[in-house]
Amino acid sequence: MSRIGKMPVALPAGVEVKIGDSIVVKGSGGTLSLKANALVTVRQDGAQLLVDAANDSTEANALRGTFRALLNNMVTGVTKGFERKLNLVGVGYRAQAQGQALNLQVGYSHPVSKKMPEGVKVETPTPTEIVLKGANLQVIGQVAAEIRAFRPPEPYKGKGIRYADERVVIKETKKK
Repeated sequence: MSRIGKMPVALPAGVEVKIGDSIVVKGSGGTLSLKANALVTVRQDGAQLLVDAANDSTEANALRGTFRALLNNMVTGVTKGFERKLNLVGVGYRAQAQGQALNLQVGYSHPVSKKMPEGVKVETPTPTEIVLKGANLQVIGQVAAEIRAFRPPEPYKGKGIRYADERVVIKETKKK
């Protein structure tokens, strides 16, 4: 049995859930939806959501835990929201947020521009910091990975775009 799947998802005040062909969670931070699966049943019991496996198969049990985690992330997203921070390391590396676009100068001969998807807000408190905020954890993580892919940290000097909590191991250079 899935230990995560057994735990209920607490619904704070101000969060509405509609269960049907898709599960829709509404809160102060926005609206998120998740397509329902036949192997998992979701039911609301007062101020909490309960996830049950539809049958005793291994796949249904695994999906139960996954669904519970996704629902918990949806509830957290519409109440508190999620945030991902990136740092730019390198001489002349700069980031600038302009509305729903992020302009980067990361050592190429041209500036790199990234348009933010719907529901993602970008801020640059300093020219070497990028802060992504939104309700959908998966989208925030994907956008952060796409920004990092423009110039991933290299192992000899550590230059590049890295997550704020990422530790880059610097390699020793070749000796004569």
